[in-house]
Amino acid sequence: MPSTIAIDGPSASGKSTLGGLLAEHLGYIYFDTGVMYRAVTWEAIRRGIPIEDEPALTRLAQEIVIDVTRPTAADGRQYSVFINGEDVTWDLRRDEVDKAVSPVSAYPGVRAALTQQQRRIGQGGHIVMVGRDIGTVVLPEAELKLYLTASLEERARRRYLEKLQRGEQVTYEEVLETLRRRDEIDSSRAVAPLRPADDAIIIDTENLGVQEVFQCVLEIIHDPEH
Repeated sequence: MPSTIAIDGPSASGKSTLGGLLAEHLGYIYFDTGVMYRAVTWEAIRRGIPIEDEPALTRLAQEIVIDVTRPTAADGRQYSVFINGEDVTWDLRRDEVDKAVSPVSAYPGVRAALTQQQRRIGQGGHIVMVGRDIGTVVLPEAELKLYLTASLEERARRRYLEKLQRGEQVTYEEVLETLRRRDEIDSSRAVAPLRPADDAIIIDTENLGVQEVFQCVLEIIHDPEH
């Protein structure tokens, strides 16, 4: 049984849903590293720090205390996120954060500040870690590496429906364009670009339901020759 499981992939490919299910099934810690970049982005927005100000964003990432815990409220969340002790879990899913998080996560200083903390947590084992560079940078020694993918259009459809369910006023076209820009930034950044690890198992979730993806991964986990 793998003690460390890394799940990477682009936005809305199903990483968070799968990670949560796997962690619950195995009794592991679930850790979505993307919330750390979102936390830095949200705090910058709140403080009026321009997203283009890389030195200021790097200092912010080094200064604020980000805690990720098990859910502290029964409102559908998979975890709770705190910035300096304040619960900001749902704020991190705001549209303005969606639009700004990619450039923030591309800053080398921000990544260095957060990657070190992520690696320390992951090396404790019994963890399902989700992100964009887990198998390649944060936990290259992970015992199981998965990479989820789906078409841009399908991923935009999923994210659009999520936002509607949360009562957000947004169009499908806006979500599609936000994801298109994020894919471009994530895949082309100089530091830790989005790509599958060489030994990752790639799963196309385009036409698979949540339970189908989950069962597929369970079979992989229990197959000693995966």
